[in-house]
Amino acid sequence: MNTRSTQHKVLLPATAVTAAVLLAGACGGTATGSGARTAQSQPCVHVVDEDTGRPGPDCLLLAPAGDRVDLTEPRFTHPTPVTNPLHPTSEVDQTIYGGQVDGKPFRTEVSTLPGTKKITLDDGTSVQALIQQYAAYSDGRVQEVALDWFAQADDGSVWYLGEDVFNYEDGVVADTDGTWMAGRDGAPAAMIMPARPEKGDVYRPENLPEVVFEEVTVRAVDQTVDGPYGKVEGAMTVRELHMDGSTEDKVFAPGYGEFSTGGTATEEGDLEAVSLAVPTDAKSGPVPAGLTALERAVRAAHTDPGAGTARAARAAWTAYRASDDVPALLERQMNRDLDTLAKAPENRSAALRVAQNTTDLRLRYESVRTVDADRFALWARQLGIDAAAGDAGAVAGDVTALELAWERLREGTPAAAANTLTTDLAAARDAADREDVTKAGQLVPRLLADIGRIGDGERVAQ
Repeated sequence: MNTRSTQHKVLLPATAVTAAVLLAGACGGTATGSGARTAQSQPCVHVVDEDTGRPGPDCLLLAPAGDRVDLTEPRFTHPTPVTNPLHPTSEVDQTIYGGQVDGKPFRTEVSTLPGTKKITLDDGTSVQALIQQYAAYSDGRVQEVALDWFAQADDGSVWYLGEDVFNYEDGVVADTDGTWMAGRDGAPAAMIMPARPEKGDVYRPENLPEVVFEEVTVRAVDQTVDGPYGKVEGAMTVRELHMDGSTEDKVFAPGYGEFSTGGTATEEGDLEAVSLAVPTDAKSGPVPAGLTALERAVRAAHTDPGAGTARAARAAWTAYRASDDVPALLERQMNRDLDTLAKAPENRSAALRVAQNTTDLRLRYESVRTVDADRFALWARQLGIDAAAGDAGAVAGDVTALELAWERLREGTPAAAANTLTTDLAAARDAADREDVTKAGQLVPRLLADIGRIGDGERVAQ
């Protein structure tokens, strides 16, 4: 992530292309990074100076070729069942990550989308890749969106075939830095998970140095970690080396894939970790009555802010927490966000985060489609709140969040309902792009009515 540090990259400045050329032999300067052996036996690259964007004097040592497990050409006979236990993309419908980055609450939705993307590699081979949607929210607001493409090779290893990246500032796209595709501009397919990783294995999940680059070393396998609802066996810890010389430890776990990065849930530094995933953490049975009561109280605090509704939300949360299991990270996030809301009931971001947390909790009991429909309704209500506040940037971000939810919901929606919703959402996008917050706000009732007609019996919280 970096914002996406748990999943992706550190980017090189465009002016520093020469710094990204991997040297065939050793180079002088200070050796940095993990797993260094000898400067004489390792390839290296000069570290980019963040201030100048130019190669500095230090040399970043990379792993010897003999340690790498990604140097054979993968074969993709059946690429889209991505079932590797540590990267089970086709078996996990949606994963929610939480934590904090740069001192702000950070939340991510990672969803497997229907369909595939055809990618043509340098040798002319066409591969159908699975599509995963990544949506990151800082302080409740959209910060980064990406579409990632993965394929599983015949030996069980998983390969990363690129991504479309959109980085947001104040609700609008600021840049698309980090976008790449295997087979384009010399980018190779990049291994993101070995078939049977062992301690000491080295691979590069991104390997287009003038754009993105990471080198990963497996540090431990067959570990047991604390999952959202119990112990998880068979986890793996890796150390990721970035082009700027920094390193980052990550954990991968069966049933989840990427599991955590950074510190721990009890620390105040950067942390991104799984809050829950489905179907891994799904539970049979109806939505608990306490969660339904919490949802009603939180919706009131979101749409009718005040000291009274904030207190009611806190009371409903206390009652629900006593009656049902709550993942530790989600509990910590909810406590933090409710504390903020208690101090400032008018804080739109805090009210939004509390509502997001509550929606996430329902994933354990309801289908992803049902919860995504409710997320759409949540963002439609937020659009009305932000339009009334005259916040054009927030309105633009709200429409983006609506578009992301609709991308997940479109397939399976009856054609007539889909066409109507698509038309109204396009009108909201047009209004947001023109910074016509009044028009955007006027579309909210239509969007709520649209999502209520998507069919298949979903319960949508209006």
